[in-house]
Amino acid sequence: MIAAVSTANAPGAVGPYSQAIKASNLLFVSGQLPIDPATGEFNSANAVEQAEQCLKNLAAIARAAGSELSKTVKTTVLLTDLADFADINRVYAGFFTTPYPARACYEVKALPKGAKVEIEAIIALD
Repeated sequence: MIAAVSTANAPGAVGPYSQAIKASNLLFVSGQLPIDPATGEFNSANAVEQAEQCLKNLAAIARAAGSELSKTVKTTVLLTDLADFADINRVYAGFFTTPYPARACYEVKALPKGAKVEIEAIIALD
């Protein structure tokens, strides 16, 4: 069974997609931009602070689905400047513990709305 997951504690989709989709025992969370759901705006122009907001948004969606970040099995991190990788890695490490999720990280030319960071995740539901 496939079901959409949505919460007001994370920003709504900025296009024709769901915040997340439950499929069997996995939650596929769409890429999260650094949008503060309380304001609808980016939380900061700083890449490190943007990464923190992206991860807070992922956590809110995980909770809405009845899970938590500690059950994350895979993330993908998109950065517009790979020079920010080490600093963002320190923030990222504050949201996860061992065993850390599998991860891919890519530098991209641009992200929606001019974000510097976007993070997506696959999270276990049981």
